Amino acid sequence: MAKILIVDDEPRIRDLIREHLQFAGYTCAEAGDGTQALSELSNGGIDLVILDIMMPFMDGMTCLREMRTRKIMTPVIMLTARSEEYDKLAGLEGGADDYVVKPFSPRELVARVKAVLARTMPAQNTASGVFAFGDLVIDTASHSVKVAGQEAPLTPKEFDLLVYLVNNKGIALTREKILQQVWNYDYYGEDRTVDTHIKMLRSHLGPCRSYIVTVWGVGYKFDPDSATAQ
Repeated sequence: MAKILIVDDEPRIRDLIREHLQFAGYTCAEAGDGTQALSELSNGGIDLVILDIMMPFMDGMTCLREMRTRKIMTPVIMLTARSEEYDKLAGLEGGADDYVVKPFSPRELVARVKAVLARTMPAQNTASGVFAFGDLVIDTASHSVKVAGQEAPLTPKEFDLLVYLVNNKGIALTREKILQQVWNYDYYGEDRTVDTHIKMLRSHLGPCRSYIVTVWGVGYKFDPDSATAQ
């Protein structure tokens, strides 16, 4: 069963979440701030993080950024009293997988945990470096992509783009962020580069093209659960 790291500076909140998660069959670890959370994550074995934003010493957003900087791609559900749209987008764009606003229903939180784990845990075989989503199979070791058993003729940059999207599955990524991470561009002047490569990548993915979703006003995300072709 999955192990969940609960990060919140309020012990009563951690207790409440832990009781419901354990009742649902999960094992739990706890941390009172972002610094403790990073220490727990460095030991490995965590399948999902429930991360409060407003905490002393190191807040949730700082912790999330540091996780992604360290290439810790463990799924994250942000937990906060803030409900403004800007805060939700900032959390999701920063690398969070979902967002729950306090006060929350523990049952809803458990349901969201199950949904995020269902999307993320079966997706990656870390031992073999293989990602599988329906008819799409990505092998990072052999640098190959197959769609319905057929090799997809991706260029090296298209492959890098696809892997980056997959590693951030479910996260809305801006064009600027994609440029910085895939092309190492440190400026915002070549949005068309991303759009052009996304178009070519989709054409190679054929029936799996809808896995790459356009997030209007933001950029793109990899969502294999999407049924709408873009």
